Amino acid sequence: MRKSKDPLAISKSSNILFNILLAVLAALAVLPFLFVIIISLTNEDSLAKNGYSFFPKEWSFDAYRYILTSGSEIMNAYGVSIFVTVVGVILGLLATALYAYALSRDEFAYRNFFNMVTIIPMFIGGGLVATYLIMTQFLGLKNSIWALIIPGMINTFHIIVMRTFFKTTIPNALIESAKIDGANEWQIFSKIVVPISLPGLATIALFLTLGYWNDWMHAMLYISKDNLIPLQYLLVRIQNNMDFLNSSGSSMGMSASVVANSLPKESARMAIVVITTLPIACAYPFFQKYFVQGLTVGAVKE
Repeated sequence: MRKSKDPLAISKSSNILFNILLAVLAALAVLPFLFVIIISLTNEDSLAKNGYSFFPKEWSFDAYRYILTSGSEIMNAYGVSIFVTVVGVILGLLATALYAYALSRDEFAYRNFFNMVTIIPMFIGGGLVATYLIMTQFLGLKNSIWALIIPGMINTFHIIVMRTFFKTTIPNALIESAKIDGANEWQIFSKIVVPISLPGLATIALFLTLGYWNDWMHAMLYISKDNLIPLQYLLVRIQNNMDFLNSSGSSMGMSASVVANSLPKESARMAIVVITTLPIACAYPFFQKYFVQGLTVGAVKE
């Protein structure tokens, strides 16, 4: 008689194969960013002569030195970005959670109306001109820090995610028992709903953090004061200045041409990527646990 294979041995071999596969996929995800860091630290002349390489022949901090020569501007831009991100995430979470919780309750009288108010902007938008007029003329937020915060606070996708999370995670019996015990709506929301909903809130917080940190469009539209420019838009301006000097240096005279040729072009682009991405990369591990739970909890509910 043929001996049956040990299922435990099969399971161990499968785990080894899956671990190797996941390790390879993780390396493929990390290597591009590591490659960007290496290029940002490569001498510009070496890049021109030898091309991109994981093992550059000449190392250089010229790209970071060029970007950081703006001194107080870059630190001020970091401060603006951090303030906008922190305040925007807090206000965005509060607004999204309150709105989505109301939509998730069947007893809310105007639930259908506000569902329509939420969904219609997904298909019909006012456009950039209308948005600009509302922000600058109606609200008067030109050159205001709130012009960087308010536009990103409410997102239809975030509301739908949280509404679904509340409906699949918060049982009606729990809400009813709290009401029987004499809790009002605010007490139910703050002391029962919010603690249970931390995975969903962390997911939305990560989305909001990415949105605020990477946003430069609103700064370009509404901000002209240098002290209110966030990091992303400052780096865009630095990149545009470099491109302008590189493209028109020869037509501006010998000195401008020399300056243009001495600028770190490719390495500076990679340094900009590193500067903007590294804070988010450092913050993501703290959100990862809740982020995964927030995305999967609704899938296992009947």
